[in-house]
Amino acid sequence: MKQPQTSRRSFLALAALTPFAVAATSACGTSGPGASSANGGASMWFLSGEPNQTNMQKAVDAFNQANPGNKIAVTFFQNDAYKTKIKTAIGANQAPTIIYNWGGGTLKTYAEANQVEDLTSWLESEPDLKKKFFPSTFSAATVNGKIYALPNMYVGPIVLFYNKELFQKAGVQPPRTWDDVMSLVKTFNGMGVAPFSLGGQSRWTSMMWLEYLLDRIGGPDVFKAIFEGKPNAWMDPAVVETGTKIQELVSADGFIKGFSSITADSNADQALLYTGKAAMMLHGSWTYGPMKKDGKNFVQDGKLGFVQFPTVAGGKGDPKNGVGNPANYQSISAKASDKEKESAKKFLKDGIMTDTMIDAYINSGSVPIVNGIESKLNTSPDKDFLNFVYDLAKNAPSFQQSWDQALSPTAAEALLNNIDQLFLKSITPQQFAENMNGTLGK
Repeated sequence: MKQPQTSRRSFLALAALTPFAVAATSACGTSGPGASSANGGASMWFLSGEPNQTNMQKAVDAFNQANPGNKIAVTFFQNDAYKTKIKTAIGANQAPTIIYNWGGGTLKTYAEANQVEDLTSWLESEPDLKKKFFPSTFSAATVNGKIYALPNMYVGPIVLFYNKELFQKAGVQPPRTWDDVMSLVKTFNGMGVAPFSLGGQSRWTSMMWLEYLLDRIGGPDVFKAIFEGKPNAWMDPAVVETGTKIQELVSADGFIKGFSSITADSNADQALLYTGKAAMMLHGSWTYGPMKKDGKNFVQDGKLGFVQFPTVAGGKGDPKNGVGNPANYQSISAKASDKEKESAKKFLKDGIMTDTMIDAYINSGSVPIVNGIESKLNTSPDKDFLNFVYDLAKNAPSFQQSWDQALSPTAAEALLNNIDQLFLKSITPQQFAENMNGTLGK
């Protein structure tokens, strides 16, 4: 899933990038496994890619100038290289002081191995810092009731986009319920327009449908039980009902023909929406920027609509609940020295999500994960969309992290394979639930 500033692969650590580190270390010292900067500071590893790399480097430089006794040495890595490097470093007890991560299943592994610091008491002693961030962002940072990471950067919820021009021609409104969805499928198929665009070959795009449907049907506790590995959690009736509704949508020609051969990485699914070949698309908020850039004024002319995912009759999920990428995260190595931990905490408190960084993210077309930025968003030419994303993320009673990041790597790969088969109807919803149930604890 691509964003204006980076691909979704940067959120989910799935990018096929060249495995070379990008050395961009601040002048205060060098950074490497377990290395700290000069003057007793701390080391930090972060992902390369613009504008995030430049934004973070500027934040480090500004912090180091203001805090000569607590300097941060930062090294940037491309995505896949970082995954390999950090896994090796943590296993050898040579991690950098500040560990970039995605929360969820990966963080759970670190926490249960006592590799990252429990930040719960520190955040309790810094209530203003914790209140700065969206409450929903702490879910993926929490393991067994304790917080092991501080959220950072921007939020990426999944949004239901629609082509206003096509809806106007059809004389219909965007869907508010699942019954509306199925009715619109008939309407647009009757017009010769695909109801939904879908880059199904990428698999994670299909996953977004299950994430929202399961929440709307069963509420957030169903996936919470799955995440916690509770016995037979995948066998919840809401899982089977979710799969049933998906296959009903597929059978009704809800998705564009040939969706299983369309890739999201090429933005082909976005093009189907803004060229009028598809009426709707469920996708990440980060697709707004590419559609604005490549859509030949589709966005600028006000033809792009966006709404929350519909409700399901009799469902337990709050219609304000969101799914997607609540944030990215930074943890502190439990193996770091007390001085390094002190420098890291000072940087996490004072060095990131400053007003300068917040402005940079907004100018990039993203919504930083901090409260009280309404006035800043309202000065943007993209204020309507940014405010929609801001309100969705800020007000979500539950914001479920993308499943393939929340689960362990083994379970996540099995999930994507089974989702692919579910959408192709080569397995039944019951078989999907049974297959996934076999991954619990793996």
